[in-house]
Order: sequence, then structure tokens, then C-alpha cells
Amino acid sequence: MEYRSPKSWNTFENFVEHEKQAAMTKDLTVPSLRHPEKANNPDQKQSRKPKWIRVKAPVSEGFKKTREIIRANGLVTVCEEAGCPNVGECWSQGHATMMIMGDICTRGCTFCNVATGRPDSLDVFEPARVADAVLKLGLRHVVITSVDRDDLEDGGALHFARTIRAIRRKNPATTIEVLTPDFLKCDNSALETVLEAGPDVFNHNLETVPGLYREVRPGARYFHSLRILQRAKESRAEIFTKSGLMVGLGENRQEVLQVMDDMRSAGVDFLTIGQYLQPTLKHHAVMRWVSPDEFASYQKAAYGKGFLLVSASPLTRSSYHADDDFKRLQRARRDAAGSQVV
Repeated sequence: MEYRSPKSWNTFENFVEHEKQAAMTKDLTVPSLRHPEKANNPDQKQSRKPKWIRVKAPVSEGFKKTREIIRANGLVTVCEEAGCPNVGECWSQGHATMMIMGDICTRGCTFCNVATGRPDSLDVFEPARVADAVLKLGLRHVVITSVDRDDLEDGGALHFARTIRAIRRKNPATTIEVLTPDFLKCDNSALETVLEAGPDVFNHNLETVPGLYREVRPGARYFHSLRILQRAKESRAEIFTKSGLMVGLGENRQEVLQVMDDMRSAGVDFLTIGQYLQPTLKHHAVMRWVSPDEFASYQKAAYGKGFLLVSASPLTRSSYHADDDFKRLQRARRDAAGSQVV
């Protein structure tokens, strides 16, 4: 197939044809095409993983069944796109985190393995396919996340809401957790659109300490993300709010503890902390392997600050054990309410 060069874009039709051909030739398994914004970065050294971070290859029958359902429904999962180390364990139990609105993100965070570029148009049939997959997988609790869609006026908020409602119609007993973008370029109605659809858990990850945002998460703003979490709790007090951090990026303990305080000031109920893993040589380097004892120390400190639930371990990720964690959240809220009764 002939590939038109930019010089041949002398008509709008030629430009449209170029875009079609570019999409057909983009192979997201090729690092330079998956992460064009990182292609010219110098290679970052990858240190050997400690024994506590290693996982088994996914080969179980449950894993294969989950993969077949995801493929048959034409869906994308963050488990695969972000290279989650827990995919074998979670998929063997039929737990998959759906990533809606495509597999191409409009941002290029230095820690993330999701492809960067110009996303496709939204698929209006995707919410129904997600709901069908939830039914086939028999999920009691489902996590829905997405790429950043700065190309959309509402950041994809309405698509989130339609997905939540589609799941509710087909799976009325299933609880729903959303892990949303920051809606940085949208007005306040975007967040409200998601909340009006009634998720059981609203999650937005701060990812790292504020001092590393310019280096690690350049397209985001720390206090904006913090305010998203605060607004969600102020708007819907009954919804659990949740946020996550990666460690090993170059932060220090005091910075992590300060983020915990910031989260509690914003009313965050559930905190997750996990080890950062470097996807490729072009991504941010792992600056330090945080020991299991340090994670235990972070967990103890977070509970002391008043979080209802904390999950802190090397392999902790936002949706890891989300089903069981939701039940623990409910119990923790009941226990906290009971302790306040005089």
C-alpha cells in the first residue's frame, strides 16, 4: 500500500486517506510507535527485580477463558495495556479491569505503558459490550477505567456514565468502581456527569508526590487531581473515594506521608500504594526498590491518619483484589459508624 507523505496533503480527501493509512500501519507492539513521545529519550537503566516482585507467567484455564471473553467482546483492558504484573492472578479468577474509550491516550506520562497518540472516535456500542462482558465473567464488582481523552470536550465523562448505566441495567447486583482521568481541561460538569450515574467507588490516582509531577506526570496538576477527589466526596458523601500512589520513583518518606495528609483532607477513604515498575528502557527509571517492611510501615501510618482501608505492598495496584476490598470498605464504614454511637 502506498503511504502518502505530508507533501501530498493538497486536498482534504488526501489528508483523510493519510490518517486511515497511518492508523492501519500503527503497530502498538512496536515501542517507537506505541510511545512516539519517548522514542528519542535516552535509555534508562533497568535494575534487577528483587525476589518479592516476581510473578508467575499467566497460563491457567481461567486466564484463557477471561482472555477469550475480552477478545470476543472487542474490549481493551488496562491489565494488558499497562502491563500489570497481577494479570495472571486476576484473570485466572475472571477479574479484568475494563479500559474504555480506546487504547491510545492523549498524554505521555513517563511511568505509563499505555500508548500515546491521537485516539479514535468513541464507540457508542462499547458500554453495551462492557456490560455483556461483566455478565459473562460473572463479576460481583467491576472496575472501569480509561485513557485520558483531552480531545473530548467532556473528557469522556458521558461515556463513563453510559457505561455505568449499561452495567446497571444488565447486572443490577454488580457494584461498580470507576478510575477516571482528571478532566483537567473540562468544566465542573464533567465530574458531576460521572457521579450522577451512581458508581459505588470513585477512584482517581494521584500517582506520585507533587514534587515529581513535572517529571513523572507532566500533563497533570497535583492540586487539581486532589480537588477532583475532594469534590467527589463533597458531592456524593455515600460514594467511597479512593486514590493510589506509586513509590520508587524518587520520592522520600516525608513526601509520601504529606500526600496521605492531603488525601485525608480531601476525604479519601481508601489508599493504595505499590512499587513502580519500569515498562521499557525509554520510561522513567526505578530509583529504588521499596521493601515489604517499608510498605507495611506506610500501611500502618496511613491507618493512623484515618483511612478506612489501606492496601500497601510491592504488587498492589488500583484494582488489585478490588472485589474483596469493596466488602472490606463496607465493613470498615459500618464499624466506624458503630464506634461513634454513644
